[in-house]
Amino acid sequence: MFTIRRICVFTGSRADYGSLVPVMTALRDDADVDLKLLVAGGHLVPAQGYTLDQVTKDGFVADEVVDMVLANDTPNAVAKSFGLGAIGFADALERLDPDLLVLLGDRYEALAVAVCAMLRLLPVAHLAGGDVTEGSTDDPVRHAITKMSHVHFTASEDMRRRVIQLGEHPDTVFNTGAPTIDSVVNAPLIGRDAWASIYGRELTEPTIVVTYHPVTANPDASHEGLVALLDALEHFPDAAVVFTGTNVDQGGNSLAKLIDDYVANHPRQAILVPSLGKLPYLSLIHHANVVVGNSSSGLTETPALHTATVNIGSRQEGRPRAESVIDCGETAADVRAAIDRALSVELQERAQHAQSPYGDGKATNRIVEVLKKVDLDSLVPKRFFDLPTAFSASGDAEA
Repeated sequence: MFTIRRICVFTGSRADYGSLVPVMTALRDDADVDLKLLVAGGHLVPAQGYTLDQVTKDGFVADEVVDMVLANDTPNAVAKSFGLGAIGFADALERLDPDLLVLLGDRYEALAVAVCAMLRLLPVAHLAGGDVTEGSTDDPVRHAITKMSHVHFTASEDMRRRVIQLGEHPDTVFNTGAPTIDSVVNAPLIGRDAWASIYGRELTEPTIVVTYHPVTANPDASHEGLVALLDALEHFPDAAVVFTGTNVDQGGNSLAKLIDDYVANHPRQAILVPSLGKLPYLSLIHHANVVVGNSSSGLTETPALHTATVNIGSRQEGRPRAESVIDCGETAADVRAAIDRALSVELQERAQHAQSPYGDGKATNRIVEVLKKVDLDSLVPKRFFDLPTAFSASGDAEA
């Protein structure tokens, strides 16, 4: 007898929400699926734009909401926020009682809900596993979520290989591409003039978008890198500069203060929009000449929108790059030189032909097809998948 599958999608911040929207939309509109939505984390933080409102505006119902983020941004406070999240998620999953939990990425909010799902033997489908970000604490979080998940959707074949390397059975690991690229390919982008009228800032030439987040593996580098970036921007007085808000991570408050001060001191040049929403953000990137910072969006969506990227520091180290991405150090001279190069005719033309290494824009259908048809009973309990090559206890390959 056929039964409708109850699928719960978790979103903990704007960082995962934009990528999940295509999948959530397809699940919501599918008659064979009962979509439930669990919202938490940065979505409920006013400084992040209180993006729960955007979730509702996009036509989704937040079936459960967990307020978990403490006001402080110290490591101790983040750890306590994790604990609050776990308590709230345990109760939320008990009430929702889904057949399958879907989550994306590598943040501590997602780790907390994955732990709760594991303890109740709830199958988990994980998007964006197998990625590498050596300059942040995301790597161990991402890999931990992988080990608590049962179905995996990766953005590339290399990432699929890494998930299998972690002991996941190849039959449960699907290279679908990243659904965030689907958003780029299908987005009805807002025109330059319309964007300017909404946000009160003309996108003159050049337009520089700044998206900068804490480097969680090295908080001191976060401060140094942003100071260098702000110093470098002084050499582009004719540029329109649009800042987006920082993530809810340790050290985020001090970075936000630096950005607030810069915008206050450069009112004719710079604006800060804490949370744009997916479509306005993609439209802004499309109209910009360069995206500068250390966000993953500079490596994923930005190349697909044919805009140049200046990636600062080590936060995204290990991720694949399109030919339109320029990596640079964390000094003002490094950042200034990289922006100059990104604004050159050569790089601007190269960006027009760049392709994102994160997929072909057709990930959503592949993902939803698996979510609807996968045999859930076969997923729990999990078994470890050993690679074909055996190794001795000493670490030497056996003959």
